[in-house]
Formats: sequence, structure tokens, C-alpha cells
Amino acid sequence: MRTTLSVIIPVYNEAPTIQSILTRLTKQTACKELIIVDDGSTDGSLRLIKQFLTRRGKQKKPIIKLFTKQNGGKGSAIRLGLEHVTGTHVLIQDADCEYDPEDIPALLKPIQRAKAEVVYGSRFAGPHTNLLFWHRVGNHLLNFLVNILYNTTLSDMETCYKLIPTSLLRQLQVQSDCFAIEPEITCKLLKRGVKIYEVPISYSGRDFSQGKKITWKDGITALKTIFLLRFS
Repeated sequence: MRTTLSVIIPVYNEAPTIQSILTRLTKQTACKELIIVDDGSTDGSLRLIKQFLTRRGKQKKPIIKLFTKQNGGKGSAIRLGLEHVTGTHVLIQDADCEYDPEDIPALLKPIQRAKAEVVYGSRFAGPHTNLLFWHRVGNHLLNFLVNILYNTTLSDMETCYKLIPTSLLRQLQVQSDCFAIEPEITCKLLKRGVKIYEVPISYSGRDFSQGKKITWKDGITALKTIFLLRFS
């Protein structure tokens, strides 16, 4: 089956980077469809997105769709975007430039060679900038718990770069509105017995002064999600 890739881009107050990430995505020929969901931004992100689309004019590739909603969290934005996906596979792209679209071909390769059904990009297996210490500790703790509770050996279950067949992602019926959508997707895939294939990706982590939004409270929510899904 021919693989067509749709990329969902949830956006909340990413004015400094939104045009850059959209430019980089449009240069990836593998991306057939970009679905932008502005999650109630208040910093001018939506205006910058519209400016970008105006400059593109009548260019047909990739297809770009824009949706707006009241602020409800990353998970709620992804759910809205998923309703409008037409590609065979879905990838989530954060709008903050921490993840590099040039890694997308490497994610697609195992799918195209029929080696995997689901592919994750591992930040810790590839080149990366130094991460905030407590974020790294939190990532390792959550990852360790998933590996124990679901009997697997993932290195980065929290990664944003999850490449999943559209039909499968819809079947998961994800419910999380916030960042807990990441462990929710992973845990639901593992409960289904899906084997997750990991490839190294580059990662340029930012700090709170640069607009990073995830906090320790999101870690607590993720922890609850992991346990609830395992024993529900």
C-alpha cells in the first residue's frame, strides 16, 4: 500500500517559531498534508500562520489545512486535527522547532520497507542538546515505568515524533486533552500488542525562557495515565 503522510501541528503561542517550522515542513516532499490546529493562541501565532499561507499563494503541495479552537490543550488539538486527516499515516509535529522535519524520511523508511507498523523517533538515541535536568529525570522515570508495566524496552515513549497508521490512531480513541496524550498513545498501542520500532532523531530542547510549557504537573498527570491504562 502506498504511504501518504499527514502531519498534525498543534499550535499554542508559538509566534517565534511557527513560520520557521511550517517552512521546514513544506520542504519535505514526504509530507502530503499539513493540518494546523491553533489552540487559542494569544500571541499572534494565528496571524503569522495566515501570513504564511498568504505568501504561499496557490501552491498545491503539500495541502495545508488550518483549524482554530478555544484553548484546550495539545491532546484536544490533535483530536481535532485527526478528524480531518486524509493520509494513510499520521505524524505529530510540535511547532516549537525542537523536532527537526529533516528526520521525517528516517521515520518513514521502516514503514516503506514493511519493517514496522508504528515508528517512534528517539531523542535519546540521536544527537541532542543538553536537556533540563529534572525534565530528563522525569522522562527516564516515566519511560522506566512504561517498560516495566508493559514489558517493553522503549528508550523514549514521550517523544512527539510518533508515526502511526491513521486507522490505528483513530481506533485508540485518545481522550487526554493535555500532554498526557503522549503516554496515552504509547500505553494503548502496547496494550494492543503493537511492536514499536525506534529510530534516532535529533533534538534541540528549549527551556522555559524560550517558551517551554510542559511542567512537573504534566509529569504527575502522565504518571496517573500510565497506571490507569495498565490496570483498567
